[in-house]
Amino acid sequence: MPENRPYALSIAGFDPTGGAGVLADIKTFEQHQVSGFAISTANTLQTENQFYDIQWTDLSFVIRSVETLFQNYKIKAVKIGITPDLHYLSRIVSAIKLASSTTKIVWDPVLKSTTQFEFLKITADLNLYKILSQIDLITPNYKEAALLFPDFLSEDFQNKNEIPTAVLVKGGHNEAKTGTDYLFLKDEIITLLPSEKKCFEKHGSGCVLSAAIASNLALSQTHEEACKNAKIYIEKYLSSTPTLIGYHYVP
Repeated sequence: MPENRPYALSIAGFDPTGGAGVLADIKTFEQHQVSGFAISTANTLQTENQFYDIQWTDLSFVIRSVETLFQNYKIKAVKIGITPDLHYLSRIVSAIKLASSTTKIVWDPVLKSTTQFEFLKITADLNLYKILSQIDLITPNYKEAALLFPDFLSEDFQNKNEIPTAVLVKGGHNEAKTGTDYLFLKDEIITLLPSEKKCFEKHGSGCVLSAAIASNLALSQTHEEACKNAKIYIEKYLSSTPTLIGYHYVP
């Protein structure tokens, strides 16, 4: 790892348990030896198994925070988590691109929490695809991918070249091949098979995975390398305990 750590930024919600959102992202950044910053899009009141309430952060404050950090630091990668709507997401992405056109952006499209609280309603339309074209990689699960790309589950989907960005489809909800992820790049589809580790469901696992990918991109890894290495990390996290909150350091 480099002596001078690269900077990565999490723009996501605050979860008081630390299992998800910016706290989980910062833990992940640190384990990857990346200097982590965070901007909160929302304060949530939740535990690892129940969601109670949410207070969204004013968008103008989030944008000011983005502008301030980019004016003072060379941020190589940004992970974006929960947002209340596509306009909020679009403004954040535009602010990042205006500040630094080379910064990598990873979006974890959290539509529902593991406790089934609905954060964002989404439909596939031209506005969504315009936003996605400015993002470097997204990390939906199977259900989210089907909403983002309605033809995703069709047999001929893999022959289409209509996805506006790189997509890592997580395999946790893939009943046919549980744990198998698919990385859709411009010219190829890469299959990421699970290891033989015994994994347990975790609160905020999608946050940890996307933060690990952002960390790896900040370390100048390719999309394929970043996703493969992040899969190794998340499997260690998932296997660390049988509880809903895992350990970020596994001996």
